[in-house]
Amino acid sequence: MRERFVSFTTQQLDEDPRLAVALAEITMAGFRPAQERHPDRVINVGIREQLLVGVGGGLALTGLRPVVHTFASFLVERPFEQVKLDFGHQGTGAVLVSASASYDWPAGGFTHMAPGDVALLDTLDGWTVHVPGHPDEAEALLRHAYAAGDDKVYVRLSEQSNAAPRPVDGAGLLTVREGRAGVVVAVGPLLDNVLAATEAMDVTVLYATTVRPFDEAALRAAVAPALSGAAGGAGASGPSGTVRSADVVLVEPYLAGTSAGAAAAALIEVPHRVLGLGVGRAELRRFGTIEEHTAAHGLDPRGLRERISSFFRW
Repeated sequence: MRERFVSFTTQQLDEDPRLAVALAEITMAGFRPAQERHPDRVINVGIREQLLVGVGGGLALTGLRPVVHTFASFLVERPFEQVKLDFGHQGTGAVLVSASASYDWPAGGFTHMAPGDVALLDTLDGWTVHVPGHPDEAEALLRHAYAAGDDKVYVRLSEQSNAAPRPVDGAGLLTVREGRAGVVVAVGPLLDNVLAATEAMDVTVLYATTVRPFDEAALRAAVAPALSGAAGGAGASGPSGTVRSADVVLVEPYLAGTSAGAAAAALIEVPHRVLGLGVGRAELRRFGTIEEHTAAHGLDPRGLRERISSFFRW
């Protein structure tokens, strides 16, 4: 995804005189040709992440559309005050493009991991958050973000990828599989694992690549069959007379439960249960590999199958 980001953004710099890129060493080698052609719109501030975001805010004040890029831990966590003030408080916009968020570079250790980045941005108003699951999706969502006027957009790139892209529009949830017993929302690069885990389950699988704003209407529509009795029985009550609930599992490649509040808000008018699966809060101190971290957090197909089936009581 990061390679696609470099190639696509380099092309856009040639075509869109309003676009500017601010970097803090990370990925600078890839943007060297673009910097040579556009030295006034490709700026490397060095390893100074607070300055990086401040420069992005300054570029926005001049009328440019800044693209601000580095690792997620240095883009959202370290300069959070600047993100809050230089964009939110000043009323400016930018496209923050991160790399190596949750555990994409295990050898970098916890200093280079940011599983709480989306949850942190949730404390601020007005941010759109894209989480592509394939390089083609990353390009489509970057194109959408660059053209989004002066909006505040976060694009979370990953080393992990699904095998094939899906059509994404920068807005709603996409229905990948339909079922009657519950709903599983798979975010970004975890879709393939979710599909493998739920292959034998009678559940609807929704795919999310734009998680903020959260598509409340699509989630309500997806849970409607179970609430109407499509899973058996009549009305909103089960065979024993108990009230049916909208059962939803969220599978996110960042901090577990990040979108639980958004899902609960969407279902506030109906009985519901929400299970948030994702990266755990406990620090895993062995570097290992991406695959080992995925399994340790229970986000591989086997781990997901066990927890999802238990939640749906199968």
